[in-house]
Amino acid sequence: MDKALIGVLTISDRASRGIYEDISGKAIIDYLKDVLITPFEVDYRVIPDELEIIKETMIDMIDNKGCCLILTTGGTGPAKRDVTPEATEAVCEKMMPGFGELMRQVSLQQVPTAILSRQTAGIRGSCLIVNLPGKPQSIKLCLDAVFPAIPYCIELIDGPFIDTDPSKVKAFRPKK
Repeated sequence: MDKALIGVLTISDRASRGIYEDISGKAIIDYLKDVLITPFEVDYRVIPDELEIIKETMIDMIDNKGCCLILTTGGTGPAKRDVTPEATEAVCEKMMPGFGELMRQVSLQQVPTAILSRQTAGIRGSCLIVNLPGKPQSIKLCLDAVFPAIPYCIELIDGPFIDTDPSKVKAFRPKK
């Protein structure tokens, strides 16, 4: 059985220039290693907040590399350079607004500024793209909320079977 390929995409001008270490992308990778029991590989990239670069990178990760899931971090706020949701919408065939709605809902229980987040999710081919916030603590909070639905969503779009350690995150699949 081939390993599932999961893209982890950090979108940050400063991290892409080496001004600071990307801790957010590494937090996503650590989360995946902690909760997934299915063998997987990670395609990890750090790129600047540039709409065309983000779109080209997502398309490459999906169409050329074969990622079944891309988890992005960064670029979801209201600042001028925050264009991750726009790039996600541009490359997706279907949008999945429930992911962003749930992430904002759980984040609002922690900080009032969660309403400033524009996180979204969408589908391109057999890949689910989920935009996550930039802080490791917020990434875990949001992934804990949405990850139970991710394996089944990937199945529904003809991606590989992915399973989680139910003691960490219980993947939901309807009873047949």
